[in-house]
Parts: sequence; structure tokens; C-alpha cells
Amino acid sequence: QVQLVESGGGLVQAGGSLRLSCTASGGTFSRYAMGWFRQLPGKEREFVAAISGRAVITDYVDSVKGRFTISRANADNTVYLQMNSLKPEDTAVYYCAARYRGPLRRGSSEYDAWGQGIQVTVSS
Repeated sequence: QVQLVESGGGLVQAGGSLRLSCTASGGTFSRYAMGWFRQLPGKEREFVAAISGRAVITDYVDSVKGRFTISRANADNTVYLQMNSLKPEDTAVYYCAARYRGPLRRGSSEYDAWGQGIQVTVSS
């Protein structure tokens, strides 16, 4: 089972940028599709973006298209989420997740492993 650790969160003003990183260990990283999700207190975990194992296919929720970019460096076992033009409504705990083989999916139940989550706060 792969283990995931996120980094790079924090506090930023609206219009600013942050880059989240998620480093994996314990598995063959390129065999996992990777996803980013976010969650507010009392709300369901929301899909943000996903990328296939060889980075050929990406998927984004409409609210982040054109602002966020998911990428991966398989040699470093790391997936990134570059977040630009941040808005206060992007404030949430962000989680990375791994899905072993298979096509990209947006449902959180489709993922096999999760990071511990990292806070992103966008001030207005």
C-alpha cells in the first residue's frame, strides 16, 4: 500500500498562488493514478483534479479549470497541484489520493490511499 504525504499549504491572499506537493512511498508510483480532493468542515470531500499514471490524461472540476494544474514527476514519486488566481472559496483542507491502475475517477471511494491533508487558506 502506498503512503502519501502532502506539503506546501498555507495562507495566501486572493489572486495569489500556491503549489501543493504529495510524495509517495511504498509502491510503484507510475502504476497509480493520482488525485487531489478538498474538504470543508461538515462538507463532503470534493474532487479537484486527477492525473493518469504516465501523465497522459488529466481531469479537473470546472471550478478550477484554467487556474489549477496537476502534474507529476514519477522519478521523484511526487504529484503537484499548482494553484493560481486563488479565491477565498478555494479555502479547504486538500488531500492527495492514489488509485491503483484503472481509469481516472472523481469519486473519493475509488481511491485506495490518502494523505493526511493540508490546510489551504485564501484571504479576501
